[in-house]
Amino acid sequence: MQSDTMLIREAAREDLAAVLSLYAHLHDADEKAGDRVLERICLEIPADPRTHLFILEYEGVPVATCVLHIHSNLTRGARPYGLIENVVTHREYRNRGFGTTLLTHAPGYAWERNCYKVMLLTGRSEPNVFRLYEKAGFLRGVKEGLIAYPPE
Repeated sequence: MQSDTMLIREAAREDLAAVLSLYAHLHDADEKAGDRVLERICLEIPADPRTHLFILEYEGVPVATCVLHIHSNLTRGARPYGLIENVVTHREYRNRGFGTTLLTHAPGYAWERNCYKVMLLTGRSEPNVFRLYEKAGFLRGVKEGLIAYPPE
C-alpha cells in the first residue's frame, strides 16, 4: 500500500535497526538477543515465504510494524490461516490511524493468499488497544486465547 506520505512494505535486512527501534515502543523491558542472532533472523524472515514483517513508513520514517505468519492447515479445505504478532506503533505517532492502516493491510495480504482467518493475541488490556483492533476488523469473544510458556 502506498500514498504520497505513507508506504507499507515488507522489511528487508537493512531495516533491522528500524524494526528494533520500533520494538522499543512495544515492551518497556524485553530480553535482548545478540547481534549475530538478530542478523541471522533478519536473513531468515525475508527468505521465509510464510513470514511477512511489514513496516509502515510515514514521510519516509518507519512508524509502525507487525509480523504476519501464514500457517499451513489440514482443515477448512486445507486453507491456511494467519497469525499477527508484534504489532507496534511508535509512541509519537499513535492515535493517527497508522496502526489501523497496518492492521487492515496485513489481513488483506492474508485474504489474497486464501487464508480463512487471521488471529492476533494481545497482552495489553487498555480499552484503546481493543478499539484499535476492532476498528481494523478483529472481533472479540469469538475464541479464547491461551498461552503456555516454557518452564523456568
